[in-house]
Amino acid sequence: MKILYGVVGEGMGHATRSAVVLEHLSRAHEVRVVVSGKAHAWLKRRFPQVIEIEGFRIAFEGDAVDRSQTFWQTVKRLPQMLTRNVDEFFRLSDNFRPDVVISDFDSFAHAFGQLHERPVISLDNMQVIHRCTHEVEIPADQQAHFASAKALVKSKLPGCHHYLITTFFFPPLRKPRTSLHPPVLRRAILEAAPSRGEHLLVYRTSAGDERLLELLAQADLPCRVYGFDRTETLGRLELRPFSEQGFVADLASCRAVIAPGGFSLMGEAVYLGKPLLALPLRKQFEQLLNALYLERLGYGAHCPELSVAAIQQFCANLPAYERALTSHQQDGNHQLLSALDRLLEDLDQGPLRLLGCQAGAAASAPAGRRRA
Repeated sequence: MKILYGVVGEGMGHATRSAVVLEHLSRAHEVRVVVSGKAHAWLKRRFPQVIEIEGFRIAFEGDAVDRSQTFWQTVKRLPQMLTRNVDEFFRLSDNFRPDVVISDFDSFAHAFGQLHERPVISLDNMQVIHRCTHEVEIPADQQAHFASAKALVKSKLPGCHHYLITTFFFPPLRKPRTSLHPPVLRRAILEAAPSRGEHLLVYRTSAGDERLLELLAQADLPCRVYGFDRTETLGRLELRPFSEQGFVADLASCRAVIAPGGFSLMGEAVYLGKPLLALPLRKQFEQLLNALYLERLGYGAHCPELSVAAIQQFCANLPAYERALTSHQQDGNHQLLSALDRLLEDLDQGPLRLLGCQAGAAASAPAGRRRA
């Protein structure tokens, strides 16, 4: 089959997860990729047919999303975005006629599939916000953020043939043509050998967060810290430059993790049995939702503002978190990739059904089993 695969370019999590799926698909299908942002260069080095498009960019102020700056940056870039994407749309239309479109939260690929009357499969973690009934209590001051996030996700990829949602928590579904699957894991994580060390792995996306270093120093715990883009030893803190090999090794051997509420690292920590203290970025509801479920499942804790007391309380509860994590089951990426293959086989045996078809009943897939 010919497949067009769209990847949202904001944040590298979507790109690293999509690379796993693209590697699997490329063995049996002809695949072209459309992607924006810094994810384009990363995927271009790994796959031959990667097309760069323009996408939205989120602006941050400290550890919070700056919605005003995001809006005005988008307005400023809109003419450039439209010109580039319209040109690429028609160029792609002339050179490639996909049988199926797969979108990892990418609007360009979704629109291409709709306008060419091709079935679109959504494959991402974001649709859990809209297509599930949630079993965690959303704080009152976050209800407006929940409503806006839900509306955004709902409008992003409407009318897909099927929604494959990757998640480490499994709330009830409220929409048809939807299934839940364990997180996509990169090969380095699947090949890692977990061990129980003494250090905490600390990851932050705000390179200038010196306050974090002060709190970690006061907690007086061995920490290997990523995200500050420098190499330095400060007492029991080891600041390390990012490398995939070093990061995965420190993750696999740590006692626990302190990080924002991003889905990729949280899913990897859960798979490796590592408790996590989540510090969701403010005004980033998806990260808060991840953190609330992490806490509900007993896999870790979350707090809006880090403190020495929060770190100490988290460390005191590590044995309980570790026991809870033993209940998580996942057989690598087999369950998700098998579900995707079945969808493609059904479409290939067609005739190919168009958008809006009722493909498959809503089902919450079992997590599978943990690797040996």
